[in-house]
Amino acid sequence: MTSTLLAPPLTAPSDLQAVLKTQGFAVVAPDAVSALSGATLAELLSLNSFWNDLPPDQYLKDGGRYRRRRHGSFLVRGGVVSQYTHRAHWQPLSYNALHGGMLRWFEPLDSAMTGTAAWPALISFLGRVASELRGEQTWFVEAHPFRIDTTDGIGRPTPEGAHRDGVDLVAVFLIGRQGIKGGETRVFDVSSPLGQRFTLTEPWSLLLLDDARVIHETTPIQPQSALGWRDTLVVTLRAGGFLDEPAQSIT
Repeated sequence: MTSTLLAPPLTAPSDLQAVLKTQGFAVVAPDAVSALSGATLAELLSLNSFWNDLPPDQYLKDGGRYRRRRHGSFLVRGGVVSQYTHRAHWQPLSYNALHGGMLRWFEPLDSAMTGTAAWPALISFLGRVASELRGEQTWFVEAHPFRIDTTDGIGRPTPEGAHRDGVDLVAVFLIGRQGIKGGETRVFDVSSPLGQRFTLTEPWSLLLLDDARVIHETTPIQPQSALGWRDTLVVTLRAGGFLDEPAQSIT
């Protein structure tokens, strides 16, 4: 696994929508995330400590112990963010061949994190991006703080491989990385062999993905010496409702 890090193709805040509409993804630097969301970089960085208290993911089908996470759901209406009742995370097998088709009940987000001023500012900002991309409407939001570590010698940020999430917009914030190599982001056009690869390294840098147009994955991580880890916040926004298990028909 190469240790060479390819710099991400950063997008200026003024060009965000144009780039997202043209190529289906955009990468935003931390200072631009701060400017666009209205949360200061210090406020964003103050959230990082919440990644030290993520419970183990009990649903990994590959038997791994390398992933920790929580989960929360929200609605965004007209820029106003409201927390939704805690619910299971569900994906169809067509989008997640490894972990799709099952209800996964993760521990809820820490209320101390969602109660900060920075949290609704971030979610509201993403709602604006989604509305500019698809039109103004209510957005059904799921938030997943992840820690991938090298407990097993290797950690897999996307064990399901290159995939789409079945939503409208995917936001991947890099919270931090420590003592690892790998963790390269790869984005591919769904209708052609075109793609880009790069590594997010700066805390609170952001990858935005138009889920209808691109698929994405992150390569495995390995420790450089002692235990290493990679922290991210993945937020998805979907129009029309959450992805939920289909109702079972009664015969």
